[in-house]
Amino acid sequence: METLRKMLRAAFFAAILFAPMSQSIAGVAVGISINVAPPELPVYDQPVCPGPDYIWNPGYWAYGDEGYYWVPGIWVLAPQPGFLWTPGYWGWSDGYYVWNEGYWGRHVGFYGGVCYGFGYTGVGFYGGYWRHGVYNYNRSVNNVNVSVVHNVYSRTVVTPAVTARVSFNGGAGGTLAKPTAKELVAVHERHIPVTVRQIQHHQTAVKNRELLASVNHGRPSAAVLAKHAASSPRAEAARANNFSPHDHAAQGPHMDYSRPDHEQRDHGRHER
Repeated sequence: METLRKMLRAAFFAAILFAPMSQSIAGVAVGISINVAPPELPVYDQPVCPGPDYIWNPGYWAYGDEGYYWVPGIWVLAPQPGFLWTPGYWGWSDGYYVWNEGYWGRHVGFYGGVCYGFGYTGVGFYGGYWRHGVYNYNRSVNNVNVSVVHNVYSRTVVTPAVTARVSFNGGAGGTLAKPTAKELVAVHERHIPVTVRQIQHHQTAVKNRELLASVNHGRPSAAVLAKHAASSPRAEAARANNFSPHDHAAQGPHMDYSRPDHEQRDHGRHER
């Protein structure tokens, strides 16, 4: 069994590092099984949004030959207007922690009840919404410079304190979340897998030993995260996605996708 797991891990990272940039890693990542739980989610500051229509992809723990390593969050342009990011998550299944890859879609689906922060409370997404081809940011959970990004609003978002830093679903100590009716609908919508920029970002994290949990003890330093974020300027992200924020206007008017249906009540701990 241990040999099989090593072969699966080797195949997974070979696919990430050597596959063509246009190839999705989503199908490869699902099914990678580990018998050690990922560390808690670290507390970190979100870098400032580089410009209009960038979507926040929260950081997560990935697994390699040397154990878990942190993949920092990153601002990424959606592969097309109206699409939002559903984060991947670790889920307990038959005695192992299995990684479920994230994806792009019209609505945010199930991500294990993991509270990634910055609008991802464990259920749904409250960090922003699309309207007429333009993304609107919730300033209460996003680091936005209003002199650069003008489509903003402010809405209080709260998170369940019990699961605030739990990084996996199911098993001992994991979240107890099950997919909601809306999340089940989102599963069957058209999805777009990870973009070129997301793959490149993951590759950079793989090579950085300071992001290994065995090195940082599950708490990557602010200096390391800032250095990693500096390697992802706006122009590089736009080129990698082959997509410009200004393309939205040329697409014509769009429906108001994924706008929050209601304001969450102000009970419990405020989200970072």
